[in-house]
Amino acid sequence: MFLKQYYLGCLAHASYLVGDEQTKNAIVVDPQRDIGQYLTDADAQGLTIRHVVLTHMHADFVAGHLELRDRCGATIHVGHAAKTEYASVPMGDDDEIAFGQVRVVFLDTPGHSPDSICLLVYDLAQSTDKPHAVLTGDTLFIGDVGRPDLRASPGLTAESLGGMLYDSLHGKLMQRVPDDALVYPAHGAGSLCGKSLSEETYSTMGTQRMYNYALQPMEKDDFIRIVSADQPEAPDYFSYDVMMNTKEHPTLDESLEGSLKPLELDEVLTLRDGQAQVLDVREGDDYAGAHLIGSINVGLDGKFATWAGALLTPDRPIVIIAPPGAEEEAATRLGRIGFDDVAGYLRSGMMSLNDRPDLLGRLERITVLTLKEQRDEGQAPVVIDVRGAGERETSHIPDSTNIPLQQLHKQVGRLPRDRPIIVHCAGGYRSTIAGSVLMHYGFEQVMDLVGGITAWEAAGLQTAV
Repeated sequence: MFLKQYYLGCLAHASYLVGDEQTKNAIVVDPQRDIGQYLTDADAQGLTIRHVVLTHMHADFVAGHLELRDRCGATIHVGHAAKTEYASVPMGDDDEIAFGQVRVVFLDTPGHSPDSICLLVYDLAQSTDKPHAVLTGDTLFIGDVGRPDLRASPGLTAESLGGMLYDSLHGKLMQRVPDDALVYPAHGAGSLCGKSLSEETYSTMGTQRMYNYALQPMEKDDFIRIVSADQPEAPDYFSYDVMMNTKEHPTLDESLEGSLKPLELDEVLTLRDGQAQVLDVREGDDYAGAHLIGSINVGLDGKFATWAGALLTPDRPIVIIAPPGAEEEAATRLGRIGFDDVAGYLRSGMMSLNDRPDLLGRLERITVLTLKEQRDEGQAPVVIDVRGAGERETSHIPDSTNIPLQQLHKQVGRLPRDRPIIVHCAGGYRSTIAGSVLMHYGFEQVMDLVGGITAWEAAGLQTAV
């Protein structure tokens, strides 16, 4: 058996290629939308991808199932509760796919979503009755479990999904999976599909029994209360991606054909003034130094897709401003979350603005010592902490206001326009995004706190908890 994990750090997403060296058949589980790596490895191993499995209709990315279907002729398999526009094979308890020395047995494990499934993977050359691994999707993570609130809807509450998740974990996975089986989830640390995922990308079932809080002996009501508490806010695009994963839609290659179009500056200005979203994907330092007025910065060097998805909307065109040569990467990473309406990119990037200083804006920056001096002198800038509520509880700047970044564009109406506003996060990535959002909405006195709370603490300045 050939089994490989692929980990996409930007989305904290794991996918899998499982192949049989005897029959040369293979399965891909939870693929990302750009499928080149699976094709390359399958070709290197002499494998043909016959099947593609979605462990559920993912909320945080658009999967590559249609791409693998169209490129390889792969059959799409989903949980029996999933409803899809495209042809798919529903899989329930103990349904299986087998070829050569590989046997994959499906388990119905609702809870994170109504259609969640897990896959027991048997290497028959090693054992016919004990699975080598379990691919758990978003049902079981390393150190955590899938949150039950993302797919809540009328008639299907987060509490009822939490009860299903308890049954799936305690009544099924923990009964069917031996301690030495490897646990391979669909996400790792940084994913918003859970609240405390480990940095580790795989484990064993025995280790999870010992250390995963959600697998400890407890009553169902206690489990529901614990897994429902303190979940991070889900971005608006999550519901959009769930629906997109159920629908027939253009493949990523088809989408990129229209996205990678160079635009002259005048075209970009026309699109901007026509309510297109101008997305500057350069590093924060470069954006702060000079940027096109009205653009929003989400740097490619961070969790780009997550924050772009949280702050932009998929139903309005996007224009990309990127360092020359990075346009395709930006469009691809937008495509991974289904933001396909990319009108093009600014030809030559910021060099197109060399003779147009009237179109340039700057994001001012302020050091922690300067901020302290201003406060000591009686000046009162508004300090906005754009970190999550859980981060802020650990330590924050006194007299600051917490507006998590994903909420900022919805709460600009509560902020004063006649006073300086200083934004900060942990280190600077999110605060640069926040500053760009405020300037996009016309705030003129915006500053970014250099180094964020990390610099504040390093300078020995007072914090609050």
